[in-house]
Amino acid sequence: MDKYEQVIELAKRRGFLWNSFELYGGTAGFYDYGPLGSTLKRRIEQIWRELFVIQEGFMEIETPTVGIENVFVASGHVGGFSDPLCECKACGEAFRADHLVDKIVPVADALSNEELDEIIRESQVKCPECEGELGETYEFNLMFKTQIGPGSGRQGYMRPETAQGMFVDFLRLARFYREKLPFGATQIGKSYRNEISPRQGVIRLREFTQAEAEIFIDPQDKSHSNFSRFADTAVNLYSDEAQDKGAVEKMTLGEAVEKGIIAHEFLAYQIGLTNLFLQRVGVSPDMMRFRQHKKDEMAHYAIDCWDAEVNTDRFGWVEVVGIADRTDYDLSAHATVSKTELSIYREYPEPKMVTQFVVKPNMGKLGPLFKGKAKNVAEALKALSQEELEQDNITVIIDGEEFTVPRDVVEFAEETVKVSGENIVPHVIEPSFGIDRIFYTVMEHSFDEETVPAKEDTEEEARIVMRLKKEVAPVQVAILPLLTREELIGPAKSIEVQLKQKGLLVSYDDSGTIGRRYRRNDEIGTPYSITIDYDTLEDNTVTIRERDSMKQVRTSIEGIEEILYDLMYKDRDFESAGDVL
Repeated sequence: MDKYEQVIELAKRRGFLWNSFELYGGTAGFYDYGPLGSTLKRRIEQIWRELFVIQEGFMEIETPTVGIENVFVASGHVGGFSDPLCECKACGEAFRADHLVDKIVPVADALSNEELDEIIRESQVKCPECEGELGETYEFNLMFKTQIGPGSGRQGYMRPETAQGMFVDFLRLARFYREKLPFGATQIGKSYRNEISPRQGVIRLREFTQAEAEIFIDPQDKSHSNFSRFADTAVNLYSDEAQDKGAVEKMTLGEAVEKGIIAHEFLAYQIGLTNLFLQRVGVSPDMMRFRQHKKDEMAHYAIDCWDAEVNTDRFGWVEVVGIADRTDYDLSAHATVSKTELSIYREYPEPKMVTQFVVKPNMGKLGPLFKGKAKNVAEALKALSQEELEQDNITVIIDGEEFTVPRDVVEFAEETVKVSGENIVPHVIEPSFGIDRIFYTVMEHSFDEETVPAKEDTEEEARIVMRLKKEVAPVQVAILPLLTREELIGPAKSIEVQLKQKGLLVSYDDSGTIGRRYRRNDEIGTPYSITIDYDTLEDNTVTIRERDSMKQVRTSIEGIEEILYDLMYKDRDFESAGDVL
């Protein structure tokens, strides 16, 4: 078995991950999180909240997972959220065409359907399932479609990302933050993509969890007030230029900004924060890099985009986070479709005298002429140029209908006025985290198999240990009475209550030999185990065992909850927790 199979086998056996709908044969692209998996996932999410919500101050919101069609028309998902699909002419299986050739060409997802077809033909790529001939590539929209309401209802879609809810709520958020840039919102929730061929476990799901931040900043000032926090942080950068050379460069974020490799401080700060988060939850730093989107793969509206990629045993480098400067694309797109100005007022340091072209529609005349459309006509007139307004009959179009406006109902002129500020459309910095992918990479990077040295009269034995970071471990402390005897169970249960009252995640286990229970807890990543034995009844002490080193100390039951809390959260040295055995 490769490491992926070992991790998934353990995950299924011990209650981290299960295939969804197993009772009915299951279906690809869906997984259930078991008791341990759900807890591990929540603890990863909680660390994300601590960094982005508590420390950065980007408050969390919650928006519907179903969206109306207009939202996704504006975002571009209805017209352009698709993957290239090709089907086997023999067995009918469907495949991502770019995935079939990604070992043949370097950037397969930047190719057109025609280019993909040509490579498939020239390289004689066959169906991975039956070796049959593949059909022509076509675009497949990845959104799940639904109807809102009975009958014909209203067209809706399951959201393909959490971001759009935050863009739609922009005006509310701006008022909440008193229109002072920068400000941001965060959201952790489910998103849905009808993936063509999800054959990579939790790496590619049809229902998945995202943690996203939408940070609105001044387009003319992309510095970061706290950039010094990460300026000296060295990260593995795989820039556009480095990809041409085929070599990752390690450099500080400050140096990367200074050299123009990363577009600006605000983006570099988010890379630094992402690096901190991934290492904190347990991603190995030497198995992580930040890859810049090449010019031919970057979205046309973006200034700069970087992906945090993590190296995995089976799938190679996997994107787990995308960090992008999306400019004003999203807000401008929603403003156009909704016909609502999505901007904020920015006050100048000092008022300015400016010459403006001012259009003044006469509402007293427009009202009788255009009735309920008068306001819309007035707004349309304000958008016209001086040349257009000088015509004898002025033409405007409202909702596809043309109106002719007499020349005498509107006045215009250039005026010099004092201006204290202006309306601006903020730019958006978006760090987007795939929680399920991070969950898997944390498990793979924590998985270890080692040979335990033999003790007297015993042979060497293999030990599987999940070396999870203490703050993400789904079980923090295991309570293990040496035997299932009433005189040992009583103290064990009492210690369990003490630790739970301290807020620690505790598991009570009295089944099997003590050695077997140690191994069971090692393979789910439990950092500490407490053994209650007959010496406990004599001197009120217990044994604490540390997972990674297997060292043991003997300590008093009195105050044990404080000792374990300090070991978990305050980096207390293990050997200071008691008498080393």
